[in-house]
Amino acid sequence: MNVAQFVNDRTSVPPPASGRDVGACAAVVGLQWGDEGKGKVIDLLVPDFHAVVRYNGGANAGNSVVVNGERYALHLIPSGILYPDTLNVVGNGCVVDPAVLIKEIDGLKARGVACDNLVVSDRAHVVLDYHKTEDAVREEVLSGIDASGKPLAGRAGGVVAKLGTTRRGIGPAYADKIQRGLAVRMGDLLRPEVLSERTRLACHLKQSLFAGLGTVDEAATDAEAITERAQAWGERLRPIICDTTYLLHTMLGRGQRVLFAGANAALLDVDHGTYPFVTSSNATVLGAGPGTGVPGREIGRAVGVMKAYTTRVGGGPMPTELLDATGDRIREVGREYGTTTGRPRRVGWLDLVAVRYAAMINGVTEIAVTLFDVLAGMDDLRVCVAYDIDGERTERFVPDGFELSRAAPVYRDFAGYGEEVRDARCLEALPGNARAYLDFVSEFVGLPVKVVGVGPGREATIRC
Repeated sequence: MNVAQFVNDRTSVPPPASGRDVGACAAVVGLQWGDEGKGKVIDLLVPDFHAVVRYNGGANAGNSVVVNGERYALHLIPSGILYPDTLNVVGNGCVVDPAVLIKEIDGLKARGVACDNLVVSDRAHVVLDYHKTEDAVREEVLSGIDASGKPLAGRAGGVVAKLGTTRRGIGPAYADKIQRGLAVRMGDLLRPEVLSERTRLACHLKQSLFAGLGTVDEAATDAEAITERAQAWGERLRPIICDTTYLLHTMLGRGQRVLFAGANAALLDVDHGTYPFVTSSNATVLGAGPGTGVPGREIGRAVGVMKAYTTRVGGGPMPTELLDATGDRIREVGREYGTTTGRPRRVGWLDLVAVRYAAMINGVTEIAVTLFDVLAGMDDLRVCVAYDIDGERTERFVPDGFELSRAAPVYRDFAGYGEEVRDARCLEALPGNARAYLDFVSEFVGLPVKVVGVGPGREATIRC
């Protein structure tokens, strides 16, 4: 994989698109509130593609891949990095914390993963220290206290609440991108004059913001120190920073196939998720176009990934949440702790109303069900098939944080599959009740189940 060729080529244009197999590319997207196991599904699909491109989010995301018993936790780098002949692209729609990216690269290299098949868009925006401070301060304001721990005037509860962000600075970085003027992009790390001017202006404005919110963080707004560190990051990452839009179009023009990988998940999408309890980017397949510069018509296949149950991290409504021993059991068996934060995830029964909505807005063509083995051994299972809101039944998902908080789940009950399923490699090897559960998922959502994960490793997979 000659990454240097792509990075250093600033003059050629892609070959004509005529005669290309338009629609030959694919996307992988989460159909719940994240942590569905997209990393494993991407890892399974990579051999059929020449590149994997991440189009949204930042270091708040986390993908786990288990290969030969070894677990790799990835945050910014696409899951295809474990395949040396596959190009991995961090697209312009992402926000990049360079310190995290460098740490991730070094960690992979120490484990024998060369990472010489990785490039980053020069137009991806940069997360800096003041973004992380702003993220933390905003969470405290939303919780009703100031930075010193004192109650804020006029805040006595209500519909506004802390969002439960990872405090990685993702939201503030995206906000600066939209506000323009003071945002820093990866390409700016290679332009000292531009970098210095923008960080100086940003630090000046952030100091005023922090002071108004009752906090002081001199280190986070030290423009000179931030600029110096950012320049060092730029020099370290210079060999992989490039115009990834032209790169991807060059590959497509050559007839090569690209796998688009969404971070976070559909129900966390800033436009179509449970607002305001969402992430700050377009986490659906709809975000692949603006997040990479590749038109959506290139994507002819969309794989929606869902767990056999439901989880969520952070604040926001979750109609099927289990706050009992059953929820605790699923959490422990499924190792439901955040890849990025280590926080215990909220756990609940499978919400198919939410999954069907997510599949609809993403144009999903097939489903991958993960962590199916976690439910093995349980006597009874439940699946949400509708909501009751103020006495009215609906099978529509409610993509609004306030309205969804009023929804009570309407369940359909299933007999559990008491046998272990980790050794199954075909549907016929599953217990009858397990197959009935999967059949109902497919029927309700209206899409075929093509992948079933029955364990964490690559090999623990049923391909349908």
